[in-house]
Amino acid sequence: MSVSATGEPSAPASPPGLIHRLRDRFGQLVRELGKFGIVGGIAFIIDIVGFNVAASVLGLGPLTAKTLSTVVAATVAFVGNRFWTWRHRGRSGLAREYGLYFFFNAVGLGIGLGCLAISHYGLGSIWPEVFRTLLADNIAANVVGVALGTLFRFWAYRRFVFVGTAAAVVPAAATERE
Repeated sequence: MSVSATGEPSAPASPPGLIHRLRDRFGQLVRELGKFGIVGGIAFIIDIVGFNVAASVLGLGPLTAKTLSTVVAATVAFVGNRFWTWRHRGRSGLAREYGLYFFFNAVGLGIGLGCLAISHYGLGSIWPEVFRTLLADNIAANVVGVALGTLFRFWAYRRFVFVGTAAAVVPAAATERE
């Protein structure tokens, strides 16, 4: 254990081995997940409000309402993810990123619409008083569908859309030694 100039024991220079290695290995992923979650939470609120307004106020069918609300929410999420979640990654062209982002959003939307269609039309034909309600549509589209779609989107965005290499981060301790 080292001792400071005042005679007090000083903190170790780095955390214990396993924790240090895990933080080095997964720290960036955890930060990206957190930011992705915040952006996604905002987009999720926009999606739910948009879906419910389109379905109940505008009188659109559940699949049309969900498509409309998802397009609006996805646009907000693209801006948040490009310029905050993955801002540290190099740019590979806005048109390329935008196109791939919306392609993968369409796949994620398909996952959500599939959950909604199975609930509303499949299970709804068996038990319409339960599965053809706004509550059941919200659970199918905005809980099950969004959860499955979000897992897919995070993987796809990180793997295919925002792929530019991350800017090198130099720890403060390394620059102080030089």
